[in-house]
Amino acid sequence: MTELLARWRTAARAAGAADPASVDAAGAELLERWREPHRRYHTVTHLTAVLDVIDRHASTASRPDLVRLAAWCHDAVYDPRAPGDRNERASAALADALLTRSGLRSDGVAEVGRLVLLTAGHVVDPADADGALLCDADLAVLAAPAAKYDRYATAIRQEYAHVPEPDYRAGRARVLASLLSLPTLYRVPELATRWTTPARTNLTRELTHLTR
Repeated sequence: MTELLARWRTAARAAGAADPASVDAAGAELLERWREPHRRYHTVTHLTAVLDVIDRHASTASRPDLVRLAAWCHDAVYDPRAPGDRNERASAALADALLTRSGLRSDGVAEVGRLVLLTAGHVVDPADADGALLCDADLAVLAAPAAKYDRYATAIRQEYAHVPEPDYRAGRARVLASLLSLPTLYRVPELATRWTTPARTNLTRELTHLTR
């Protein structure tokens, strides 16, 4: 956890956050949220995986440190019972509060909030390099080997354990269908080349299982 907090601190300061004590407090609060006991997939492991993709492909972004801050904040509020995009909107509001308190300039705070909201539907303008990197990193698991993808799907089901099986199947099927209907699953050229086919294969396989 110390190393992960150091990554937060480095990104926040590089982005221009000017209050070190508030930066540290914000990082600790975010990490506590990512470690909430009801999470099964949206955990520190997911956060780390997203940050790792961003770090590897930071050269494709115009403001990679803001993308990193958005990664930290994008699932900071995660209530599986919340409808629609309420979690993303609440996460964007939390980012606004924490980053403003940390001394980040208002334009940077607004950009992080904008990026967080993109993760509700993963619809990104082709010219939006920063949004593309965040959303591609968030969806990286879709292109994982089949066994890892299946563990991800199982973890999602566990997060929605309160939902009866028929309702879960219908709702999850809608999510998968919406992902498959995106103009493109991945936008960063290298990632699109490597990940599109395995991701579509995994999504189609799960969708077939849910609807048979």
